[in-house]
Amino acid sequence: MTQSLDLFPIGNCAASGLIDRAGRLVWACAPRVDGDPMFSSLLGADPDAEPESHGHWGVEVEDLADVSQTYLRNTPILVTQMSDRSGASLQVIDFCPRYRQFGRIYRPLAFIRLVRPLSGTPKVRIRLRPTVNWGERPAGRTSGSNHIRFVGGETTLRLTTDAPVSHILDERTFRLEEPVAMFLGPDEGFDADLASTCERMLKETTDYWRRWVRTLSVPLEWQEAVIRAAITLKLCAHEETGAIVAALTTSIPEHEGSGRNWDYRYCWLRDAYYVVQALNRLGAADMLENYLGYLRNLVDRTRGGHIQPLYGVGMEPSLTEHFAAHLPGYRGMGPVRVGNQAHEHLQHDVYGQIILSTVQAFFDERLFRPATIEDFRALEPVGERAFQLHDKPDASLWEFRGRENIHTYSAVMCWAACDRLGNAAAKLGLTERADYWNARAATVRAAIEERAWNAKLGRFAATFGGEELDASLLQLVDVRFVAPDDPRMAATIAAVEKGLRRGPYMLRYAIPDDFGEPKTAFNICTFWLIEALHLSGRTDEARQLFEEMLNRRTAAGLLSEDIAFDGAELWGNYPQTYSLVGLINCATMLSRPWASVR
Repeated sequence: MTQSLDLFPIGNCAASGLIDRAGRLVWACAPRVDGDPMFSSLLGADPDAEPESHGHWGVEVEDLADVSQTYLRNTPILVTQMSDRSGASLQVIDFCPRYRQFGRIYRPLAFIRLVRPLSGTPKVRIRLRPTVNWGERPAGRTSGSNHIRFVGGETTLRLTTDAPVSHILDERTFRLEEPVAMFLGPDEGFDADLASTCERMLKETTDYWRRWVRTLSVPLEWQEAVIRAAITLKLCAHEETGAIVAALTTSIPEHEGSGRNWDYRYCWLRDAYYVVQALNRLGAADMLENYLGYLRNLVDRTRGGHIQPLYGVGMEPSLTEHFAAHLPGYRGMGPVRVGNQAHEHLQHDVYGQIILSTVQAFFDERLFRPATIEDFRALEPVGERAFQLHDKPDASLWEFRGRENIHTYSAVMCWAACDRLGNAAAKLGLTERADYWNARAATVRAAIEERAWNAKLGRFAATFGGEELDASLLQLVDVRFVAPDDPRMAATIAAVEKGLRRGPYMLRYAIPDDFGEPKTAFNICTFWLIEALHLSGRTDEARQLFEEMLNRRTAAGLLSEDIAFDGAELWGNYPQTYSLVGLINCATMLSRPWASVR
């Protein structure tokens, strides 16, 4: 089985992992999502090609004939069913426990695997092979009568099991005559009956997720796709701090041999803004409120000064980029990067994204902590930075590493920062501050309309005074800078579609960058095109293109960052929050209303 992105995420907003089509846990990091991958084979040797490889946790059936996988309805709990050639079968239930206990959410760094015989007597072998220090070596082991400790890395983990420990230590094939429970978690004794406790955790975790899904306001159409995307976006949250990571992986290349291998396990303020915006459309206020706590702490730390495009999930500012020398990379396509140099970039749109994320809290009566006048005062320095930088060069949202320009998208987000502060001030009754910020917004708008508009070409350009095309121009409608029926926007949409569309899919940009010309499409940009088509009256085309994107999802119902022009393969980090945001936004926009069936 060749490595692919056809993977199923599990998690609990503290732990997360990816399971392949053979039922192996092939990616999971500790102690956090941005930590050392204890299960690293997604970026290491393929277990099928190299049986002695490490970095995975598999339950292997002798004489395997068939494997099928599905999530329990409205949960991130995965059920893998395997059968052998004689008809004997079993199921593996994978999940990370999450439920309310003692007045708080229980979400340990823990993975539970329940192996249950279904028919006959399947013969199984359990290969549990974590690594340490980015695949440098297998974890050391110590063991007792019912546990195995994995040591030598940043985190010591303990497997507690009711299977014979020696079967697992020696990777011995044995008859599965009764259910087996495995709890891999903190290095602590398990002071309860393992099987019954894990079954209780399964029930309570199932109940938690189904109750959460029941709070969502989903569209009539495509409900299953939207629910799966929403659950997965929640898995990308580091709940302890409120951070939301861009993806669960690092270094999945944007296309074969591209070298465009980035570490996405950090909190980009831009990506997180889009996530909370999409979940807001579904009514998931819990993600918004927790993320706003993360933002308030960041704003306090910067004291109105420079704000980076991204931070660690613990608000770490320094994410120095380096290579993990011991991992060959996805299908051998290194390098494997740890950290991200973009933390050094100037990306001026982030000031707008902070305020756009926050402004709802001044109006939303559902929140436990509505925004206050003190919050407004704390945001004003962010708005001042946006105003100061709206016409200054930056690396753009696409994080160019070798050039800077004054980018239209960044300027528009700076306008949005001033405009929304005007809205918040008006809501608080601060008439003078509302006038102040509305005047600043008008100044920025005038600069954009003069300098980003290319009169010769009759459209907006991606840079001030330039001619470049950029898919982010499609976002001018979403942030209400221009109306969808504005002739200037119609001309811009037409130019972007003509210049950047490749079959059904959209590029970010078509010009060469630091790594040459892009060779895959960028999934969020295709969703932006779908929105633009719908808003310009081409709804039938938009729905057709949306169905095309739904058909390109993995078996888990998810998308990565990029897709080949022929649609045959997904590339880039996975699951990508941007792409899932696009799916949710387009579904809510295109769906028939509930009133049509009530």
